[in-house]
Amino acid sequence: MTGRTRSEVWDRHAPRYDARTAWLERRLLSHGRTWVGARATGATLEVGVGTGANLAHYGPDVDLTAIDPSARMLEETRRKLSEAGPASRSDRASSPGPELSLVRPVRLLAADVGDLPFEDGSFDSVVATYVLCCVPDVPLALAQIARVLRPGGQLLLADHVRSTAWPLRLGQRLLDVATVPLQGEHFSRRPRTLLAAAGLEVTDSHRRAAGVLEMVRAVTPEGMG
Repeated sequence: MTGRTRSEVWDRHAPRYDARTAWLERRLLSHGRTWVGARATGATLEVGVGTGANLAHYGPDVDLTAIDPSARMLEETRRKLSEAGPASRSDRASSPGPELSLVRPVRLLAADVGDLPFEDGSFDSVVATYVLCCVPDVPLALAQIARVLRPGGQLLLADHVRSTAWPLRLGQRLLDVATVPLQGEHFSRRPRTLLAAAGLEVTDSHRRAAGVLEMVRAVTPEGMG
C-alpha cells in the first residue's frame, strides 16, 4: 500500500469517510448492515467498526464490543456516539477511551481482525461488514473469528464480492489493479468460499446487485470449542 500501513491508510480516510460514502450507503450498503444487525444476538464483536455505520442497526439485546485498527476511525465513532447518545461512561480497563452509549454501551478497542485480543469462545456473534475486502490475509482473519466464537456462535458477514456477471467481474479486476496497492481493497474476493476451511458452516446467504453484494450467516459447529 505504497509504503503505508493499513491503519495509516484508514486514518487518512477517516475525517471524510462518511461524506464520501454517503451515496453508496443509501443505494447499496445499508441493506447489508440492516440484514446483519437484525441477526446479531448476545455478546457481539464487530470487526472493523470504522465510523460506526452499523451501530444503529443492532437490537437492544446486543452486548457490543467493536474494534478497528485505525485510531482515527475510532475517534470518528466516539465523536458520533457522544453527539447522538446519552452521556458517556468510562471503562478504561476494557477500552483505550471512553465507553460510549447510543442506545446501549459500546466498548471500542484498537485491534486488528488478524490478531484478536480475546479469549477463545468469547462471543455469540461476530459481525464483519465490508471489512474482509480490505484485510491482507482473509484465511487468518476467519480463523481468528472462528476461534473467538462460542460453539454454535455465528459469523454475520456482508461484503462486496466478485460479481456473477462477467462484464462486472472484468471491471472489478481492473479496479483491483489500482485499489489493492493504494489502500489494500480487493473487489474480486468472495470470502464465503473460505468459510468451510475455517470450520464455519453456512446456514443462510444471498446475493444482490448482480451478485456484487453478498450477505452470509455461518456458524461454528456445536461440538467445537
